[in-house]
Amino acid sequence: MNYRHSFHAGNFADVVKHALLLWLLDHRRARGPVTVIDTHAGAGLYDLSGDAARSKEAEAGIARLMQAEARPPLIEALAAEVRALNPDGGARFYPGSPRLAIDRLGPDDVWLGFEMHPPVLDLLRDALAAFPAAQARGGDGYDQAVEAARAAPGALVLIDPPFERPDDYLRAAEAAVAIARDDAGASVAVWTPLKDLETFDGFLRRLAAGGAREVLVAEARLRPLTDPMKMNGCAVVILNPPPGADAAATEICGWVAAHLGGPAARAEVWRP
Repeated sequence: MNYRHSFHAGNFADVVKHALLLWLLDHRRARGPVTVIDTHAGAGLYDLSGDAARSKEAEAGIARLMQAEARPPLIEALAAEVRALNPDGGARFYPGSPRLAIDRLGPDDVWLGFEMHPPVLDLLRDALAAFPAAQARGGDGYDQAVEAARAAPGALVLIDPPFERPDDYLRAAEAAVAIARDDAGASVAVWTPLKDLETFDGFLRRLAAGGAREVLVAEARLRPLTDPMKMNGCAVVILNPPPGADAAATEICGWVAAHLGGPAARAEVWRP
């Protein structure tokens, strides 16, 4: 499955991932300065009139969110970030996880992100040029994130690979477990597509086999997991989830399933 950030920017999965990231970051910052580590940062900021316009996924995601009424607080938090980038209305510009995180950071916080593809890394650096607390580096985000987390106790780590490689599930699990196992104060959020149950169950089994203890699974399924060629839903798996994460995930995934999914859509928040 080729999951290019620009092609899918602003879709329902971004709504789940980014609304939950904002909550995690606000919760972590309430305890003091934080280092945010992003293993697969992407371009940082997206023009939805480009690749995303061809996929039309943003029309069924963030565009519908921005038109919705009576949004719950954690969905409204994401809407506010999108409004700030689009002062004339609409949702042409959409913030990736780097911009969302950096806009929340204080003077003592740090954002560190990795991107393997040089052209995308250039876009990321351009998007973050005005933010001195942000560091964008090239190279393998899995290994570098593990090393960076060791030097930053209590970090908030986002693992959001493109799932272009056959070993992405394996390496995502290994990196998440290595960080969470070594530092109980670190929270690690892993985004994954939901295509079929066996692939996702295999990922969860790898976490358990690696020694992950505290795990929260937040799922938003837009349709039954019967066609492994489609992204039928998405999940954010949080290792060392902070207090309140269950309720936050329930609010976010429940809203996405109810407002962006079809008749068979549903949300599940559970602990293995």
